[in-house]
Amino acid sequence: MKDTLLIGLYSLAAGGVVGLAGAGVLRLLRGRSILVHVLVLLAVTVLAVVAGVATVARAMFLSGHDLWVVLVTVTASAVISLGVGAVFGHRLAASAVWAQAARDRERHLEAGRRELVAWVSHDLRTPLAGLRAMAEALEDGIIRDPVTVDDYHRRIRVETDRMTRLVDDLFELSRINAGALQLVPTTVPLSEVVSDAIAGVAPLAASRRIRLVAADSGWPVVRAGERELSRIVSNLLINSVRYTPADGTVHIAAGHEQGSVWLAVSDTCGGIPDGDLSRVFDVAFRGERARTPGTDGSGGGGLGLAIVRGLVEAHGGRVGVRNTGSGCQFEVRLPAT
Repeated sequence: MKDTLLIGLYSLAAGGVVGLAGAGVLRLLRGRSILVHVLVLLAVTVLAVVAGVATVARAMFLSGHDLWVVLVTVTASAVISLGVGAVFGHRLAASAVWAQAARDRERHLEAGRRELVAWVSHDLRTPLAGLRAMAEALEDGIIRDPVTVDDYHRRIRVETDRMTRLVDDLFELSRINAGALQLVPTTVPLSEVVSDAIAGVAPLAASRRIRLVAADSGWPVVRAGERELSRIVSNLLINSVRYTPADGTVHIAAGHEQGSVWLAVSDTCGGIPDGDLSRVFDVAFRGERARTPGTDGSGGGGLGLAIVRGLVEAHGGRVGVRNTGSGCQFEVRLPAT
C-alpha cells in the first residue's frame, strides 16, 4: 500500500511540474490560434504521462535494460499520440474556425437583411404614397391645369421607373446571394462593354453636367459573362455620376497587370469618409447625407455596389475603392484570359 502511495505521489509530482510548465506556455501563447492551443494541450498531456512513467521507473530502481525498455515504449507511444493528435487537432481547429466564420457571416448577413428590409420599405412606401396622392388628385379632377397634369404624369413615370429599377436590383441581388447566378463566360472586348455602358449612362451624366471620359487605348479582352460584365461597368459609372457634383468628371480606364485584368472608374465626388470605405459595398449603404442621391429620380436603393461586388466575386475577381486627390476610384480586377 505504501509503495502504491509513493508511486502515485511521484506520478502526481512529475505530472504537476509538466502541467504548470504547460500552463505558463499557454499563458504566453494566449493570443495565438486555436490550433496552437490544441497542440500545446496535447503535448502537455502526453509529456505529463511520459514524465510520470519515467519518474516512477527510476524510483523503482529498475535495471538499465528494463528502464531503457520502459522509456522507449513510452516515447514511441508519445510520438504516436502526438502525431494522431496533431492531425485531428488540426481538423478540430479548422472546424472551429470555420464554424466561427460561418456564425460571423450569418450575423453579418442577418444584419444586412434587416437593414435591406428597412431601406426597401422606406424606398417603396415613400414613392407609393406620392403615386397614390397624385393618382387620386387626377382621378377626382382636383388638378385640371394642363401643365400640372403633365407634371404629375411625368412624376408618376419617374417614380414607376425608379421602383422598377429597385425591384430589378433586388431580384439580381437575391440570385447572387442564393447562388443561383449562372455565368456563361465568353471572350468579351472590354472596350465594347465600356462603350455601351457610357452610351447608356450619357443621358444621366448630361442632365447633371458630368463629363464621361474613357481612356483612348489599353483596353484588354476579358473572359466573363457579357451581361454581368455590362452590369458591373454600368453600376460603377452610374454610382460615380450620381455622387459627383455638377461640372465634374468621371474617368474610366483598363489594362493588364500581373496576370489579371483591371478596370478603374475615377470620379471627382470629393472623396468618401475613411470610416465608410469598408462599407460602400454593403447592401443598402448610402453613406452620409452629402452622398445621398437626390430626388430627381436618379437615386437608387443602395444596391448597385453590392451587386457589383457579388458579380465580380462570382467571376473569381475582387473589387475595391480608395480615395484620390479630388474624389475616389473604384477598381475591379478579374482573372486574365
